Amino acid sequence: MSNRVGIVIVSHSPGVASGAHDMVHQMVGDEVPVAWCGGNPDGDLGTDVAAIKQAIEAVYSDAGVAILVDLGGAETNSEMAIEMLPEPWRKHVVICNAPIVEGAVMAATEAWGNAALEDVKATAEELSP
Repeated sequence: MSNRVGIVIVSHSPGVASGAHDMVHQMVGDEVPVAWCGGNPDGDLGTDVAAIKQAIEAVYSDAGVAILVDLGGAETNSEMAIEMLPEPWRKHVVICNAPIVEGAVMAATEAWGNAALEDVKATAEELSP
């Protein structure tokens, strides 16, 4: 298990989430755990709380997890997924207020350098308008 901050990309579109994941992977490689989820359970646009929770669990470590979201529903469902995690994990999972693609790249780059969760979040949020 990695001791780096994990990154979760949540989009209403599976294509956007997958594409952002691919871009992050190409830029930082396999050393930063990155997961993505997009679309609702029917494969349409939307987000799925259970899929978000699974993505968080897939990249979780005590270093924490930074979540990048695209629209309001993705943020709301990510908050719900965090609430479903074991209580000790919740303080190690944050949602970043940042553009999803650029924020994911910047967050992953910071995590690659072994930055702490609060620094990963702050770096991603430097891109917020």
